[in-house]
Amino acid sequence: MSLPVGEAVFRGILCNWLVVLAVRMSMAATDIIGKIWAIFFPIMAFVASGYEHSIANMYFMALGILLKGDPSTVSGAGLSQEVLSQVSMGGYFHNLIPVTIGNLIGGILFVAIFYFLVFRTHLEDIV
Repeated sequence: MSLPVGEAVFRGILCNWLVVLAVRMSMAATDIIGKIWAIFFPIMAFVASGYEHSIANMYFMALGILLKGDPSTVSGAGLSQEVLSQVSMGGYFHNLIPVTIGNLIGGILFVAIFYFLVFRTHLEDIV
């Protein structure tokens, strides 16, 4: 919740680039095994890289806000009061808005528009 805005946007762009690419590749696969393999590696890459996805963040940040008041959870996680001060509704929106903007840019600009530019000459064949 305390990421700088620029870093949150950048992580959102990279994340949704991979997520939307996984969806597009799974749509291109013809069987279930191909669809599973198509989504596995891009999703694994975004999770392992620590990128930000607005939908996942909605869950995890809300969970953090709810568990912030449980002393056993806080002590078990070893969180300091400095870290906990960022866990708030203000921090929630401070993260969610730039990450959502980054997710939109990553999905629309880096996947949808590129696919359109690559396959635009074949659009007449489809319609």
